[in-house]
Amino acid sequence: MPIYLDRHFIEGATRHAITNAHEHDLLVQDKHGVKFLTYWFDEERCTSFCLVDAPNKEAIQTAHDEAHGFVPHEIIEVDPGIVEAFLGRVRDPSPVDRSGNVEMDSAFRAIMFTDLKDSTQMTTDLGDTKALHLLHISNVLTRNALRAFRGTEVKHTGDGIMASFLSATDAVECAMAIQVAFHEHNILKPEHQLHLRIGLSAGEPIEEHGDLFGTAVQLAARLCAHAEPNQILVAQIVQDECSSKELPMSFLDEITPKGFKHAVRVYSVDWQKH
Repeated sequence: MPIYLDRHFIEGATRHAITNAHEHDLLVQDKHGVKFLTYWFDEERCTSFCLVDAPNKEAIQTAHDEAHGFVPHEIIEVDPGIVEAFLGRVRDPSPVDRSGNVEMDSAFRAIMFTDLKDSTQMTTDLGDTKALHLLHISNVLTRNALRAFRGTEVKHTGDGIMASFLSATDAVECAMAIQVAFHEHNILKPEHQLHLRIGLSAGEPIEEHGDLFGTAVQLAARLCAHAEPNQILVAQIVQDECSSKELPMSFLDEITPKGFKHAVRVYSVDWQKH
C-alpha cells in the first residue's frame, strides 16, 4: 500500500493529547485497513504529522475521524526512504527511560545544500582519477561535520550534499565547521584547493499542496546557487530560529529566487569568526 504523511493544525494541543490521539488511531486502524506508523508533534507551531500506510487518503481521514476527530488538513503520498532521510525514522521512537516516556521531535527541519565550485572543470583540468579523489575529499570533510552536528545526509547531488537537521543552530554551526575544514585543507594543499557554496533554509515537511519539505528544499538549493564560493547564505527563517544564539550572521540582501513569487531576506554567515 502507499505511504502517506498527513498534517494536522491543532491550536492549543499538548504532547499528552497528541500521544493519546495516536493511541486511539492504533485502536481503530485494523478496522479501516490502515497502519499508523509514527507521528511528530510541534507544540510551538501547533502542528502534528502522522506517517500512515493506507490504501488511500480517504481511509486515513475516516480512521482519524473515528479515533479522535482530528481530520488532517493536508495529506501527501511519500517515499518512506525519503521520509526517513529527512526525519530520521519511519517507526514510533523507543522510550528514552524506564517509565516509558518517549521524546518526540517536531518534524521541523533545517535543510542544507552544498555545491563544490568547478567540479566539472576539475575533471577537464586534472583527469577523472584526480578529480574523483578531490570530490571524495570534499565529501569526507562535509560528512565529518554532519556527524559532529547531528546532520543527516538526505542525498548526494553529484558535486554536493543535501542534508537535514533537527536544529537550525546545528545546521549553521555545521556549515561554519565545513567552511573551516575546507579552509584548512586549502592551506595544507594549495595546489588543489576546494571551494564550497552552502545554502540553508528550514520548514515543516508539508506545506500547502506541496512536496515533502518542498519550499524549504527549493529555497536552500536556490541560496546555495546564489552563494559565492566559500560563502554560507541562510534564509530569514533560519536566522529567526537562531536569533537567541550568538552566531555571526548579518543581513545581506533581499532576492527573489527562481520559482518564488516574493522576495526573501538573505543573511550571510561569517564563518571566519568561528
